Amino acid sequence: MNDADDLPHAEPLADEDRRSRDEAGENRRPVAARSAGWAQRSAAWLARTDVTPNQISVVSILFAAAGAALLLWWPTPAGLIGCALAIQGRLICNLLDGMVAVEGGKKSALGALYNEFPDRVADSLLIVALGYAVGWPALGWFGALAAALTAYVRVSGGALGLVQSFRGPMAKQHRMAVMTAACLIGAGELAWAGSQWALQVACTVIAAGSVLTCITRTQGIARQLTAAGPTC
Repeated sequence: MNDADDLPHAEPLADEDRRSRDEAGENRRPVAARSAGWAQRSAAWLARTDVTPNQISVVSILFAAAGAALLLWWPTPAGLIGCALAIQGRLICNLLDGMVAVEGGKKSALGALYNEFPDRVADSLLIVALGYAVGWPALGWFGALAAALTAYVRVSGGALGLVQSFRGPMAKQHRMAVMTAACLIGAGELAWAGSQWALQVACTVIAAGSVLTCITRTQGIARQLTAAGPTC
């Protein structure tokens, strides 16, 4: 069978399938907080303003940069608490940008781009800074690379016409939960013991967990493709 003859016919079908899945919410990260009253009220208010979902996505990078700066240049108990708050600010932006776009009816042609790229930048800023903060810069960079690869594997599954998998064990929300907990625990640990065990554990768990997540997502894609059978 000539692959070149097939591609012009197969590609539009794949695009249509991806669009229908996006509209049905199948390629949207499941987030329990989306149904919370405060989130719905905040998204509804933002939808009535001139603020765009893409602008909210960019603000998430600013929160991540602030958290990274606190880790690098103010690694005190107060700085760690501030970093934890910045991480939560980043996650709130990640929640509201999608809600304003979908529920608020403010989708844009560049929405898919802004939905992915700011997340990768924010992840890298925080995880790399964590590595430097504990004196393990190489592990920080490795963790950031592994975290980016989890998203690459997920999007690759979508490009193959499959429903994108947001499974863990170290998806974005898990990585940020680990960092938040480590910063809060680390603030107390630093004040009382002067050590950084919590941050070191978090750096290791994020790196190892991200690698495992790449493996589990790749295995999931392989199983779906195998179950679907040959395509040509």
